[in-house]
Amino acid sequence: MFKQIVSHKGFWKSVLSLGLAFILLFILIKWAIEGFDMAFFTEQDPLLFLSGITAAGFVYGFFVTYGRFRKKLKNKEPLE
Repeated sequence: MFKQIVSHKGFWKSVLSLGLAFILLFILIKWAIEGFDMAFFTEQDPLLFLSGITAAGFVYGFFVTYGRFRKKLKNKEPLE
């Protein structure tokens, strides 16, 4: 089942779109908590921040998309 889900053509596109949405929302919310101060971007190591947030976005997108595709497959709905 795993191989069938991850090899579906719409799976990786959905992972990418959900991951990007997560990254943008996370940065915006975290920046708002910090008071929209530009120091939010300058006080941290940019490479570490970007690699961490990218990894988190990928993990989030993968698990949410996998769950959605698995649910559709178990309910015998056509995968989009």
